[in-house]
Amino acid sequence: MENSSINSQISDAQVCYCGQFSVMKTSWTENNPGRRFRGCTFYGRPDACDYFSWVDPPPHPRYKVVINGLLRKATNNGNGEMKMRRLVKMYQIALGVVLVGAIIYKFVM
Repeated sequence: MENSSINSQISDAQVCYCGQFSVMKTSWTENNPGRRFRGCTFYGRPDACDYFSWVDPPPHPRYKVVINGLLRKATNNGNGEMKMRRLVKMYQIALGVVLVGAIIYKFVM
């Protein structure tokens, strides 16, 4: 079981234009809150290439409203960023469960 997990991670790895493995990061912009992407290992350095690839699909408009609202609320209340990231992750998991349920329902009915 552990080997299949490692193999999956290796096959999911992408090489950037520099020939290095790209790194996965998370966008926290207003248009793409919580959306993961892959970029050059050397991002932010002069020798970085322009490699960029989204991992997640574009967020639903409602998702953007909810996540950006939570981010503003956390910032205004002085809560830590880690707490906000946990809330975003819980919301992503809940959204995934709802989507999977809808797909199963569609195929069953």
